[in-house]
Amino acid sequence: MSEQKDIAAIIVAAGIGSRAGGDIPKQYRSIGGKPMLRHSYEIFASHSAIDRIIVVIGGGQEEQARLALEGLPPPIIVTGGDTRRDSVHQGLKYLSQSAPGQVLIHDAARPFLTFSVIDNLLSALTTHSGAVPVLPVVDSLARGHFAGDHEVMAGTVPREDLWRVQTPQAFHFAPIYDAHQNWDVSQEATDDARMAMAAGHDVALVPGEEALSKYTFAQDFGDESMDDNIMPPIRCGTGFDVHKLVKDEELWLCGVRIDHSHGLSGHSDADVALHAVTDAILGAMALGDIGDHFPPSDERWRGASSDQFAAHAMQLARQEGYALANADVTIICEAPKIGRHRTAMREKLAAILGVDVAAISVKATTTERLGFTGREEGIASQAVATLYKAG
Repeated sequence: MSEQKDIAAIIVAAGIGSRAGGDIPKQYRSIGGKPMLRHSYEIFASHSAIDRIIVVIGGGQEEQARLALEGLPPPIIVTGGDTRRDSVHQGLKYLSQSAPGQVLIHDAARPFLTFSVIDNLLSALTTHSGAVPVLPVVDSLARGHFAGDHEVMAGTVPREDLWRVQTPQAFHFAPIYDAHQNWDVSQEATDDARMAMAAGHDVALVPGEEALSKYTFAQDFGDESMDDNIMPPIRCGTGFDVHKLVKDEELWLCGVRIDHSHGLSGHSDADVALHAVTDAILGAMALGDIGDHFPPSDERWRGASSDQFAAHAMQLARQEGYALANADVTIICEAPKIGRHRTAMREKLAAILGVDVAAISVKATTTERLGFTGREEGIASQAVATLYKAG
């Protein structure tokens, strides 16, 4: 989904999560090492089709939301209502001031969102008013009634054509906003798809994912004391790159332009640090190397910014359900001195990869005047990237 579209996302995070227990609302509790809300926000923020993200929170939750999303592109915060429907309505009303063409409505309590679900929903909107991700019902279903002290089976329910509905739910903006505006508030709607259907709109079903299960009860969180010891599937990759220093070329390192007498020569902007990071991510996912995806023989990449190479590698990883735990970059050169640029480099690289700056390390070393870097003929960089299965 590389084409930019007028699409907004609403993340509903306004509840208090009383059934989940804990001292704070469940959307701010730690899952997989970070606040639940942060998971889906990161995915929306890094998806190229999403233009705006609205986070609908409960009253008095501003500081909790800010801390949960610290270091990410600043969210648009809207205060919700007493029910989920009220909260979604508030988010839609805010968007109506500059209405998008399409909107995805997602529950923060489903943290492990993936690019593939988003892409499938947006694809379905080309022919339908709305779309929802679903999973088949695989367990037998039964009706029951009380007999004495126990409930007993009163019959079975056919499970054919029954589906478990998930979020995000995607819609063309005008129909779903009208459905909310005209809803009979004496009735409570369980989700937005039912409101769209009640208003006469069709809603397509697309494949959901088990990882999108909703966190509702205390047992869904497992033993929080063991949270840091849970070991999801982890992948690690390394990257290395070298480019020659020449006069009359710009010097780019980690996406930051550095004033220097010489720059790096290459088919693209020759940012050795970003090239090393790109290869590290691709290597972790066993997806080849930078030359496979951006061959130097292709004129499209002549002089291209290497930002897009690293972002592309990260997008491929997210499509497979992986998130970046950390990236560690070492730049090897005699000059220029990297120290005073390190903060800007870390911030830029974090923005490119769509992660918190705390996940990015940039450092530099020399070769004590030995070799081609010691003679200031070129600059080398190596990188290590660690990714974990986010679902």
